[in-house]
Amino acid sequence: MKIAIINGPNLNLLGKRETDIYGNKSFEFFFGELKQKYPHIHFSYFQSNVEGELINELQRIGFEFDGIIINPGGYTHTSVAIGDAVAAIKTPVVEVHISNVHAREDFRRLSHVSGKAAGSIIGLGLKGYELAVEWFLSK
Repeated sequence: MKIAIINGPNLNLLGKRETDIYGNKSFEFFFGELKQKYPHIHFSYFQSNVEGELINELQRIGFEFDGIIINPGGYTHTSVAIGDAVAAIKTPVVEVHISNVHAREDFRRLSHVSGKAAGSIIGLGLKGYELAVEWFLSK
């Protein structure tokens, strides 16, 4: 099974930024733990702060992977184009957000991705990525 994880802007700073919201663990460390827990899964990881690069990656892998886990970060609320890219590909996508976006600023309640994704996991910290993996395994 091939599962890709795509993280959007500022998620490269996990473990350093707003640790009261996002925790103290870097994504690279967590990704190593995830690969160790699921050694039979081929994981791919991509992070970018650039909207077009996220779209390019979705299009590049969106017809050859078994699943994509995406955290579009702040682009969730602004990027119609990322939502359109999710709709355009064949691979099922699960949207993950580390924080509970519905408990934060009002503008964060809008997602241009949720309606195009197979599902969303919101507010469960990094555990949300693992839950998305489990959902793909159960399919």
